[in-house]
Amino acid sequence: MIALGFALVILIGAGLLLLPVSVRPDAEVSFIDALFTSTSAVCVTGLIAIDTAEHFTFFGQAVVAGLIQIGGLGVSSVGVGLILAAGGRVGFKERLLVKDALNVDSVAGMVRLVKAVLLMTLCFEGAGVVLSFITFIQDYPFGQALWISIFHSVAAFNNSGFDILGGLRNLIPYQADVLLNLTTCGLIICGGIGFLVMLDVLRCRSFRKLTLHSKVVLTTTGVLLAVGTLLLKATEDITWLGAFFHSVSARTAGFSTYPIGSFTNAGLFVLVILMFIGASPGSTGGGIKTTTFFALMQEARTVFSKRLPGAFHRTLPQEMLRKSSVIALLSALVVFIGTFLLCILEPEYDFIQLLFEVVSAFGTVGLSTGITPDLSVAGKLVIILTMYTGRLGAFTLLSVWINRPEPSVRYTEEQIMIG
Repeated sequence: MIALGFALVILIGAGLLLLPVSVRPDAEVSFIDALFTSTSAVCVTGLIAIDTAEHFTFFGQAVVAGLIQIGGLGVSSVGVGLILAAGGRVGFKERLLVKDALNVDSVAGMVRLVKAVLLMTLCFEGAGVVLSFITFIQDYPFGQALWISIFHSVAAFNNSGFDILGGLRNLIPYQADVLLNLTTCGLIICGGIGFLVMLDVLRCRSFRKLTLHSKVVLTTTGVLLAVGTLLLKATEDITWLGAFFHSVSARTAGFSTYPIGSFTNAGLFVLVILMFIGASPGSTGGGIKTTTFFALMQEARTVFSKRLPGAFHRTLPQEMLRKSSVIALLSALVVFIGTFLLCILEPEYDFIQLLFEVVSAFGTVGLSTGITPDLSVAGKLVIILTMYTGRLGAFTLLSVWINRPEPSVRYTEEQIMIG
C-alpha cells in the first residue's frame, strides 16, 4: 500500500506539472522531465532535470513544494492528518500503515504520534521561514522573498535539495551567508534524525534518559558530521562553513554552496560514503540509515573483540544485525546495478560522475556533478527508479519474498570457507 501510494502521488504530481497553469509561457516541459521532477520531489531527493524556477509558474512551484511535503512526511501520515482535519475516525488499517511508514513497533498512540509529527513539522518549518526570510528579503521583493523562504524551509526540513533561485545555482550565491547556512543545516539535521528521536529529546531533555535508539542516532549523526567536515576540508579548497554545510547536506539533503562538479575525486568519494549512509529511520531522509551503519560497525567490532554487539550498556539483538546486513547488501546491489546501467547508457561521462549520480538518487540526496539535465531519457528512467527504490527502501520492495512463511523442510548444515 505504501509503495502504491507513493507511485500514485508521483503520477498525479507529474500530471499536475504538465498542466498549462504549471508551466511558464516561455518554457517547455516534457513528460519525462515532469515525471523526473515529480519523482524527485516525492522521494525528497532534489535531483533536477530542468530548473524549477525557470520552467514552472508559482502554481507549478507550489505543486513541487506540496509533493516534497507529502514525500517527507509520508503518504500515510499525510492521509491520516487529512482524516483528522476532516473530523473522521482513523481505523486500524490506517494506523498500521502509519506504523510501517514511520518504522515504529506498535500501533498504540498512533493518532497522537501523527498529531505530534504534524505539529513539529509546522513549528520547524515556520521557524525556518522566519530565519530564511531575513536573508532573502535583502535580495528580493517582499512577496518573492516570502515564497522563496517558505519553499526553502519546506525543502530543507524534508531533506530535499530543491530551490527556486534559478540558474541551477542552488545556494552558491549564499556560500558566505552564515545565517542561511546554519538555518539550512539546522532544518536538515532536525528533519534527518527522525521524528521519534526529536520527541524523545523533547520529552527526556537528558541524554542519559534517552532510549537506545535516540542515543545511537544522535551519536552516529554527530560522528559522521564531524568526520565528514574534516575530510571535506582536507580534500577541497573550501571554508570550514562550506565543509560543514556539505557534510550536513550530503546526509540526504542535496543543497550545495559550492559547485560539486569542481570537487576532486577524493571529495566526491567522501560525499558518496555520506550519501550512502544517509539519515535516520523515521525521518524525511534516505540512505541505508545511521542505525544500520551503526549495527554493521558493531557487528564488525564483535568479530575482532569477541564482545557482544551493543552500546550504552545494551546488547543489540541478532535479528537486527541480520536485517542491517541484508539492507546494506540490497542497497549496494541497487547502486551497482544503477551505476552499471548508466555506464552503458551514458558512456561519455566519467565513472565517478555516474556513481555519484546513482548514490545521490538512491540516498534521496539531490547532489549532482551537473550531469542530470543532460542525461538521456533511458538514463533519467534509471535515476527515477533508483530514487523510488531509495525512498521506499530495497528491503520494503522485497518484502513480498521476505514476509513469506519459513520453509517446512530444513537441510543438514555444512560449513563453507569464508574469507
